[in-house]
Amino acid sequence: MRGYNNTISFVATGDSFITRRLPTKDESFKSLSSLIHSADVRFTNLEVTTHKFEGTPSAVSGGTWAIAHPDVLKDLKAYGFNMIAWANNHTLDYSIDGLTATEKYLTQYEFIHAGAGSNLAFASQPKYFETSSGRVALISVTSTFHESWIAGEQRPDMVGRPGINPLRHNTLHVISRDNMRSLQEIADKVNVNGFYNKGIEVGLIKKLKDGRFPFGRLIFQEGEQEGRFTTPNKKDLNRILKSINEARRQADYVLVSIHSHEVKGETLDEPADFIKTFSRACIDEGAHAIIGHGPHVLRGIEIYKECPIFYSLGNFIFQNETISNLPADFYEKYGLDHSHNVADALDARSDMNTRGFSVYPDAWISVLPKWTMKDGKLSEITLYPIDLGQEIHRYQRGWPVISKNEDILLKLSNLSSSFNTSIKIENGIGKVML
Repeated sequence: MRGYNNTISFVATGDSFITRRLPTKDESFKSLSSLIHSADVRFTNLEVTTHKFEGTPSAVSGGTWAIAHPDVLKDLKAYGFNMIAWANNHTLDYSIDGLTATEKYLTQYEFIHAGAGSNLAFASQPKYFETSSGRVALISVTSTFHESWIAGEQRPDMVGRPGINPLRHNTLHVISRDNMRSLQEIADKVNVNGFYNKGIEVGLIKKLKDGRFPFGRLIFQEGEQEGRFTTPNKKDLNRILKSINEARRQADYVLVSIHSHEVKGETLDEPADFIKTFSRACIDEGAHAIIGHGPHVLRGIEIYKECPIFYSLGNFIFQNETISNLPADFYEKYGLDHSHNVADALDARSDMNTRGFSVYPDAWISVLPKWTMKDGKLSEITLYPIDLGQEIHRYQRGWPVISKNEDILLKLSNLSSSFNTSIKIENGIGKVML
């Protein structure tokens, strides 16, 4: 196309949980910032609300009521980021006013941002970034949220509800015939399905079909292959695919950001089945890359139809231990009262730095990929290991530096092998073998 190059470069990170200002622009910052600036498109996920307490603490949160002064956006700008996703489990930590304020400051600092808005249409719509190498669209969704945070549809006779762009999912537990009998006996003894049964009787609830049996909110079905199986919610999936369909006709490249905590088994390393199904469906529809984040650890990389799926890029900035203020709900959760302060609350949550992410090494390493696409196809992916300083004080750690630790790349290589992705490691840098 006239005026555009046929080659474009991208850099992406996982979560930027940033709550304090960058103290100095030292050599470690300069080398990382230079790497980020070397790409045309530079993406991160903003996992805090940014405002001056214009919002009110929500009754529920993403775990921590995540807030930072809007000036932290200056540091994300200094790193080089120009596209930001902010559909995640912290978007409404400070209710609708916090969402509105965050949107205001993201716009004020001139970021292209997507994933939340004043109604479902705005939260779902692609956002576009103009580069000399082509026009790039960003669509941002999250599968981890409180149900009250879902953006609502606008009607001719009613305004929509501000919120996030959701990807819900369905979960089915498959068990043997003998186990189903036992489950039904337990359900009868404790009357766990009393409301469900009465609801069917009076016509308020539709009976489950296909031999499916509820146990409270869980759905079970007999089968030979026992396990928990997840699939994307069809309504949400179709809405997101429709956005991709629009974006691929309005831009040269389409990025989809997905924030997801859900796992397949008992490890954070493996994404739930519905995330794999969703990611591949997005590329089938015309997306050029899927950028995953959320579990605060690395997950594998899949190359699908010559496009990358990063199932999780872990943390880029992780400063959930230097939040300035927390609501009473957080203190009460740990048996604390008004006589206690933020440091007390953080000590209680981590049991004096002996549990939680503070002692979980995988939360403090990640990888920054830089990839190039030519004529809509992937031509190269280079992987740079990142370290966030787990070993230093909680009020200092969480800033990224480029690492020479090849073990980080080896871990990612092992996680990617199940997707038949091979990573060559040389001189502290990884390259995906295409």
